[in-house]
Amino acid sequence: MKAVGSLTVAGLLAGCSGGDGGSGDGGDGADGESGGDTTEEPTDTTTASDGGSDGGSGGQFDGFLDETDNFDGTVVDETGSDEVTVAVGSEANGGNYGFDPAAVRVSTGTTVVWEWTGQGQQHNVVAQEGGDFESELSAEEGFTFEHTFEEATTAKYICQPHESLGMKGVVVVE
Repeated sequence: MKAVGSLTVAGLLAGCSGGDGGSGDGGDGADGESGGDTTEEPTDTTTASDGGSDGGSGGQFDGFLDETDNFDGTVVDETGSDEVTVAVGSEANGGNYGFDPAAVRVSTGTTVVWEWTGQGQQHNVVAQEGGDFESELSAEEGFTFEHTFEEATTAKYICQPHESLGMKGVVVVE
């Protein structure tokens, strides 16, 4: 498994030239090339390098996602999209206790829609840092909550009932 993960990371890094500069809040956007011109997949992924280097298992986002087992160090790049959907109650953390993707990169003005899968009991979405949003608790499949990100930030969020299981996510807004 580690060998496959290493090959995946190596493959991702092979296509990168320099990363995002690690500005601390993910909002540098000034490097000119965000890797969005490749057409290999509908959504591009990049290695997370937000939050500096605090060692450990990558140190992305100051370790916020270190205990989130469906975060493998990549941030799904959805910059340029008007609307992005994140699944709530995806398979992760010993059950249906994850956000999918766990980390996503968007442009300012993008609306993120969290959509419940109906799995894993009641969930909510609550901003911890870099955002001001909170959904109600729901277990209903198809329930949605949305928030439009108007400013560059790194918004960390949790599901309150399942935070201790690792049900956390991040939206990096450039």
